[in-house]
Amino acid sequence: MRIVIATGLNSGQAEYMNMGDVAMLQAAVARLLNLWPDARIDVLTDSPSNLARYCPGASPLPREGCVCWIEDGVLLGKYHRRLPKWLSVRLSAMKMSIAIRWPTIVDRLTALKLRYRDPRGFYESLSSLVEAQNKCDVLVLCGAGGFADSCREWNLFALALMGTAIKRGKRVVMFGQGIGPLSDPFVLSWARRVLPRVTLIGLRGTKGAQELLKAVGVHPAKIVTTGDDAIELANSVELPVQRNAIGINLRVAFYSDVDIKSVAKVRSALHRSARLHDAALLPVPIAFHEYARDHETIRQLLAGFDDQSDGGSTLDSPRKIMEQTARCRVVVTGAYHAAVFALAQGIPVVGLSNSAYYSAKFEGLEELFDVGCTTVMLNDPDCGEKLEAAIEEAWKSADEVRTPILNSVARQIKSGQAAYMSIQNHCGPNSNMLNANDLAASQ
Repeated sequence: MRIVIATGLNSGQAEYMNMGDVAMLQAAVARLLNLWPDARIDVLTDSPSNLARYCPGASPLPREGCVCWIEDGVLLGKYHRRLPKWLSVRLSAMKMSIAIRWPTIVDRLTALKLRYRDPRGFYESLSSLVEAQNKCDVLVLCGAGGFADSCREWNLFALALMGTAIKRGKRVVMFGQGIGPLSDPFVLSWARRVLPRVTLIGLRGTKGAQELLKAVGVHPAKIVTTGDDAIELANSVELPVQRNAIGINLRVAFYSDVDIKSVAKVRSALHRSARLHDAALLPVPIAFHEYARDHETIRQLLAGFDDQSDGGSTLDSPRKIMEQTARCRVVVTGAYHAAVFALAQGIPVVGLSNSAYYSAKFEGLEELFDVGCTTVMLNDPDCGEKLEAAIEEAWKSADEVRTPILNSVARQIKSGQAAYMSIQNHCGPNSNMLNANDLAASQ
């Protein structure tokens, strides 16, 4: 059994710097190895050393080979950048269409060019990718929140990769996906061509995701909402006897529409709430890369309350962050996975949002859990007062809501495991394609 995994991780130096994405990859590898202990699992990556650190049971597959499928200039080189925009867009669409419909043509054309001119050393990576796609039994797109308007490049990467795998006769499954909000016409046009042909799509619960998938033609029987794959890992952390801190995070990034001005509003509310309950404010960072430096934002939130804190910069693994989260009675966060790690341990969450993207994430969690999750909009003129009120309610109800939260966690873990198990008899060598009726029967 051979499995290829594509992830929602950033590429280059930012790869493995979002601990939520790392946790989802760890969960996917663990569940697949539980189903197929002797399987070879290849993970597309730019960092074999980090893959070995976080997922020692997986093998690295150079991600550079995928650039040959996605990067518009690979075939036309410098001439592509000199073309008028309208022509460049059309050629990009044409190249993607050819790659998905006739992948062997792009294989040969790209290989031919790289044999004569390969300044970035792509030829070997391309060869490894093509060999892996041709010999694998299934392509897995593991947990990600990438199918949204803020992640256009990743959308096209994922759709092209899945489309070429399907054309090569491979089964494709998606787990732990956050879908939407998505309105980009070009991305949606390719989603309509690729996603209906995917064997199974497991959703982590983003609000509106099912409706979006149905709108692009995915059969309802191929869609299952399982919750986030990482919830099982976080749920396994042993809770300490004392849980009286407030976990904190605020995602400042271009895709969250949160800027430094929001820090002051949140900081004041956090400080007042912490002093009211004589509680520590504990950093719960998730992202440490150039696009979102949670630990630095957390240090700003702690200014005047705990000036000695490093903002959680030493919490460099999902497990460390989960264990930090376990010390909290309440978690206040603008980062989705800080909320997931908390809820997985029965800890109520106050989500902070200033965009449709994050509102869909947190409102999706509200639907999944029924209790224990509240969203405060940072663009509300009264957000400071509403945040304090939400923290107070979460603090008072923490003991009461713990059991129903954990009951929901148990259901989501069971659903996630069932989604993986439902493909076991359909994705091995010489197996039949899983169809809608099979999926309906397995749920």
